[in-house]
Amino acid sequence: MVQKKERVIHSRVGPLHVEQDRLILFPKGLVGFEAQRDFALVRLREDSAFFLLQSCTDPQLGLMVADPYVYVPDYRIKISTVEQELLRLRNIREAVVLVTVTIPPGKPEDAILNLVGPLVINIRLRRGMQVPQNQLRHPPRLHLAGGGQTGEGPPCEPS
Repeated sequence: MVQKKERVIHSRVGPLHVEQDRLILFPKGLVGFEAQRDFALVRLREDSAFFLLQSCTDPQLGLMVADPYVYVPDYRIKISTVEQELLRLRNIREAVVLVTVTIPPGKPEDAILNLVGPLVINIRLRRGMQVPQNQLRHPPRLHLAGGGQTGEGPPCEPS
């Protein structure tokens, strides 16, 4: 039996044991956190669309992220050729798209998906990049409770 290597990552909720294949390099960091490049992607529950993107070097920096397609099945983003090269994508099937989730303190019912700054991860190389979108077909934010859309922009187009 092959045992996967783990790394212990410290977070606000305590130490996390993370398998090596869950570590992701963001060569340019994330918007607002450009100095942070090494993250661990931790699934919160097996049946959940939510993950914790935890910095490997700053225990205080952990972002809730989610699979946007669970909530917006026709969510589409554009990835430029330069971005594809930086991610070293050979084809689009290597890409996983996640979006950040904002949860106001004490108000989980007001959680919002941020659709304007998706994270694209090359799952083969575990290399990620935030790919801001300036021409979304969707509003920039989506309230999770009730599925309401917020912000400026056209409503979701039917698929």
